[in-house]
Amino acid sequence: MSCKCDEIAGGVMDLAPVCIGNLWIFQNLTPEEIIALSKDANRQQLKKGDLLFRQGDNVDEMFLIKAGRIKMDKFFEDGSQITLDIRKPGDFLGESMFSEQGTYPVCATCIEDTLTCGFTRKAFEEKILAYPNIGLQIIKTLSKRINHLTGRVGSMAATNIEDRLFRVLSNVAKEHGNKKDQGVEIRFPLTHEDLSFLTGAHRVSITRAMKALKDSGRILLKDKLLIIPT
Repeated sequence: MSCKCDEIAGGVMDLAPVCIGNLWIFQNLTPEEIIALSKDANRQQLKKGDLLFRQGDNVDEMFLIKAGRIKMDKFFEDGSQITLDIRKPGDFLGESMFSEQGTYPVCATCIEDTLTCGFTRKAFEEKILAYPNIGLQIIKTLSKRINHLTGRVGSMAATNIEDRLFRVLSNVAKEHGNKKDQGVEIRFPLTHEDLSFLTGAHRVSITRAMKALKDSGRILLKDKLLIIPT
C-alpha cells in the first residue's frame, strides 16, 4: 500500500524516507502501532514563504517534514529576531505539544515548497488512549532531544566570530549537506543576513569572518554554495 504522502507529492517533491511512525521519538513501537500512527496522520502542502505556525500561537499540532525546509525564527519585543535553526526533510517540529499546553516559542517559515505529516493535540491524545505504549516511548526518548539542543548552544558560546561562524556552518553542513569530493556541500544558499541571525553577529562581522575562513581554507565557495572541506 502506497503512503498518502507519495500520492500528495505526485512524484514532484523529494520525500524523506522516514514515516511519522518511525520517528526517533517513537522508538521501539510495534508494527501495529507504527501503522496506526501513519494511517491517521494529517498531511498538508505549503508554498515557499508560507508560515507553518507563528510564535505565540497555541501549541496544538506536531509535524514531520516530508519534503522542503523550514526556518525557525525567534522574535523579540524590540523588533529584533534570530534564526535558531533550519529544519530539513525527516526532521520533527512541534515537540512542545507533548508538554503542558502553551504557545510556540518560535515562528516556522517554509523556505522551500513543503509537505508535512502530523497530528493535532486532540487526535494524538486519542491515539495514546488506544495505544498506551506510544506514550511510554515518548517519555523515554525526549531526553535525547534535550541533549542534542544542549550541544547546539556550544555554537553560540565561542567568543571568536570566525570560530562561531565555522561551528554554525559545520552544523548546517552536517544536517543539510551533501558529500562531495572536496567535502560537505551546503545544498542551499545562505545569505549573510541568515548567517548573522544564526551566529548572533552583525552582517559586517560575518563578511569579514567569511573572508578569513575562505582565505585560511576552512571553507570553500563554489557556484555560490559553501563547502566544508573534509
